[in-house]
Amino acid sequence: MVLRAMALDPAIGAKTPEAKKAIAYLLATQKPDGGIYDQMIGNYSTALCVSGLASVNDPALKDPIAKAIGYLKDGQWTDTIAAGRGQKVDPNSPLFGGWNYGGSGRRSGRADLSNTAQVLAALKDAGVSKDDPAYQNALKFASRLQNNTESNSARWASNDGGFIYNPGDNNAGDSPAGTYTGANGERMVRSYGSMTYAGLETMLYAGLSKDDPRVKAAFNWIRSNWTLDEHPGMRVAGDPQAGVFYYYSVFARSMAAYGEPVITDKQGTTHDWRKELIAKLATLQKPDGSFEGTNQWMENDPMIATCLAIAALEEAIGDQKANPNTK
Repeated sequence: MVLRAMALDPAIGAKTPEAKKAIAYLLATQKPDGGIYDQMIGNYSTALCVSGLASVNDPALKDPIAKAIGYLKDGQWTDTIAAGRGQKVDPNSPLFGGWNYGGSGRRSGRADLSNTAQVLAALKDAGVSKDDPAYQNALKFASRLQNNTESNSARWASNDGGFIYNPGDNNAGDSPAGTYTGANGERMVRSYGSMTYAGLETMLYAGLSKDDPRVKAAFNWIRSNWTLDEHPGMRVAGDPQAGVFYYYSVFARSMAAYGEPVITDKQGTTHDWRKELIAKLATLQKPDGSFEGTNQWMENDPMIATCLAIAALEEAIGDQKANPNTK
């Protein structure tokens, strides 16, 4: 995460002694199977490392990155696995096409949208084509996590267009934002911010257009829940600031992929997401330059929160440079 932050900043770049040491460390950590990890959360760690190495844009890293991508593809849950690490599942399973943390124990578990979006971001950063089966299988997985009754027949699904974390047990659905009882008496699962942006990002990376009904439904949720003051959806779970820096990072990446600098919310107010995000993060930065969040998802560690904040800022700045004629 730090390597990517340095490499994408033209004022620092990947030629500094710190960046060179980081690259050497990651390459030395790469396992024979291609994964880059220390503790056994292989998929998530390797995905972050691929994004970091790919940001360096060095032809000498082509082979290590290719091996790491092979490791990631090998960990996807599909029906075509011969001897891969991923779970072999039926195409009709709500877990089909997803990734989990990779490994064993509590850090493994079932496939979820957070890990899946992180892996797809790595594939995108490494230049893997959107036509690759990994994207298309992941699209099926993400579509089954959307609160969209037109494309998702799960009993827990409502029709607000947002996304949840994972399918849960027996397709019951699971979300940190919690559940509620629907009008039909069924247990319904609440959408929340970071996963909705992760779902939108996944659909766009897989090649869906803005006119696709699933994309429109997701964007409708975003317009209805627009905020940078908290992590939308988490208030009902008791802490609206939980995971807010992760939210900012996924928000920025998704908005850059969507390609519209100005968004109109449901109240008719327009938002230049790049300017508003930069301004919001400026209010949260500490005098020493760091950022720090709650203990949710380890964001009370300034190194993690700061990396996430920089990732969000660089997406906003990069999008502005890539589209200089926008408002």
